[in-house]
Amino acid sequence: MSSEPRHALIDALKAIISQIIVLHHLAFYGPMSDYAAPLAPELFAWLSQYARVAVQTFLVVGGFLAAQSLARDGTLVARPLGQLLGKRFLKLVPPYLAALALALVGAAIARQLMAHDSIPEAPSLGQLLTHLVLLHGHFGFDGLSAGVWYIGIDFQLYALLCLTLWLAARAAHLPAQAARLGRALVMALLAASLFVFNRDPSLDNWAIYFVGAYGLGAMAYWGVRPGRVSPEFLFAVAIAVAALALDFRSRIAMALVVALLLALSRFQPRLAAWPSSSLIGWLGKVSYSVFLVHFPVCLVVNGVFERFVPHTPWLQLLGIVLAWGASLAVGALFHRHVELATRGWWRSPRATPNPAR
Repeated sequence: MSSEPRHALIDALKAIISQIIVLHHLAFYGPMSDYAAPLAPELFAWLSQYARVAVQTFLVVGGFLAAQSLARDGTLVARPLGQLLGKRFLKLVPPYLAALALALVGAAIARQLMAHDSIPEAPSLGQLLTHLVLLHGHFGFDGLSAGVWYIGIDFQLYALLCLTLWLAARAAHLPAQAARLGRALVMALLAASLFVFNRDPSLDNWAIYFVGAYGLGAMAYWGVRPGRVSPEFLFAVAIAVAALALDFRSRIAMALVVALLLALSRFQPRLAAWPSSSLIGWLGKVSYSVFLVHFPVCLVVNGVFERFVPHTPWLQLLGIVLAWGASLAVGALFHRHVELATRGWWRSPRATPNPAR
């Protein structure tokens, strides 16, 4: 499989959205935001209540990149299903476990500095074990760090896409038939999610709740080529628009906008190389690590400013800025010494790296 040039637009999306998520958690958790909010109440309210929909970008981008790596036209790559799932598990879980250990340490330090409901309690054995297998939400346990739910959902969505394309390949007689059937099944899952399952918040621990956004990303990859848009992608867009007309959800609107942007980058490849910025490229590379480690870093900074710094708005705002910068710094170190160091565990010697991931 030939490699594709680096997708600068995806780097930019990951860079921007990861920063918004850090700021959302700084506005939502910890006492610093309570003290600093009077300086910009509307901004803090928006970050606290609405910025969370930005995570839909990661879901759409995840579907787009999964389609690129697993099935360029909708036909699953010729590898055993277990091998594909094992490789994905090994890619996600080692950095996640390291970040979980950091979260436990950060929460323990924060508990010594302050008493606040944003600090996770010391975990029970059951809570810890379910976190290790990405199933804590299914057993009713609270997350030990903000955002850990996403790792489990990412693996579920990838597994669901693999299984769907694997079933299509087994049911079809020819590769072209398998590709068409695979795309049709993904479209059916997308529609079922957007019209039914995504409207039930009790299902938000399951892939079926999020597969609408993930499927839009996959269809943006499969359904658009330079200078050409397939009827399949237009149908996927129509499904999303109809679902929004039935029940408007800002998270689905966000997913649709991102899918259209990625589709435009396929239609006009020069857009995929924009913006050409080393800083944004770097922020995109470290975005996953920043996402994993920022919460315990922010907790500790909150604890320090709660315990040792006067509770005046400007000083507490300084604490928020310092926590944001510290999250980037720790994320960069984590990317270098953990995320990159564990890549050899899942990348086979002959594997061609995916430059956009």
